[in-house]
Amino acid sequence: MEHEEEEIIHCEGCGVKLQTDDPSKLGFIPDQALIRIPIICQRCYRIKHYNEVSDVTLKQDDFLQILGHIGKTQSLVVHIVDIFDFEGSLMGSLPRFIGSNPLILVVNKVDLLPKVSNLNKIVNWVQRQLKEHGLRPLQIVMVSAKKNIGFERLMETLDAHRNGKDIYVVGATNVGKSTLINRLIRDYSDLEAELTTSQYPGTTLDMVKIPLDDGKFIVDTPGIVYKHRLTECVAKNELQALLPGQVIKPMVFQLNEQQTLFFGGLARFDFIRGERQSFTCYMSNAIHIHRTKLEKADELYAEQRGELLKPPAKENLDMLPPLTKHPIHISKGSSLDVLISGLGWIKVNSLAGAELEVHVPKGVKMSIRESLI
Repeated sequence: MEHEEEEIIHCEGCGVKLQTDDPSKLGFIPDQALIRIPIICQRCYRIKHYNEVSDVTLKQDDFLQILGHIGKTQSLVVHIVDIFDFEGSLMGSLPRFIGSNPLILVVNKVDLLPKVSNLNKIVNWVQRQLKEHGLRPLQIVMVSAKKNIGFERLMETLDAHRNGKDIYVVGATNVGKSTLINRLIRDYSDLEAELTTSQYPGTTLDMVKIPLDDGKFIVDTPGIVYKHRLTECVAKNELQALLPGQVIKPMVFQLNEQQTLFFGGLARFDFIRGERQSFTCYMSNAIHIHRTKLEKADELYAEQRGELLKPPAKENLDMLPPLTKHPIHISKGSSLDVLISGLGWIKVNSLAGAELEVHVPKGVKMSIRESLI
């Protein structure tokens, strides 16, 4: 007797072809769930029952195609950025792609800033940074998706500017986009309506469309991977060390010239010349900062990578590109941050000026900015 051809079953939530082989791919459904009615993929099941949106990531070219598509729609664009890595998570090119669609900037993770931070000053700082990047959002909303701060204000802002349009949510990986989407689902959608996905032309990825009560959708675009963030260079099991889970405790170091700070084995900060002064480090409390003399720094790095200087652990050393050196001149009387994208920043509050060299993995973004705090 001949075998019958395997029946192709589609998810009743999003229409994707179902498969039981690979949980990391779209359309996965556990064998035992095939008897459920309705038959829906694990991704739809999780969104429906747990408000969980899977963080699927996308290559930059595919992402640009999606952004180009948004420009042809009539929609409200919500761009979510991470205050902890503002420059690394901001899409400076966004206006080129979204056309005349209005933009709301959501600045997430404000709960991580030290308690002394004045939120109005932070908003003013964000506005100045946006001006430099040529971004003009209708509104800036400060939130903590994790701690549920600022969401009422965000909902009011979306209601005020949506005018019956779809909402597109865009953001880099690890900025808290999934948490934000989950909150939007809870507030805007009854989720008894069917979830749908749509595949944009030319991309290999389906997007979740969450139905709103007025027949429009929240469209969750996949997280874009920015290779210039240190968080993209480390092993998954070491990512948590870089992403702060609680309020950052600033670490102050009084340094003499010819002293070096190592941030685990991830980056290095050399104070080459200048009067004795303090440097304040803002990064995850899980990052161990090691001070040494500049003359010993090369030898220490060669011998202690993956041991005293970690993360990365020994077995993950090969994942990190080699360190490259960036000389920095700080003028007298400056108050500046040296930002290492995905790791944090070092505040240089220098009355006398300073000559620095910062070593970061090749390709990781390093920039100088007006002090955030």
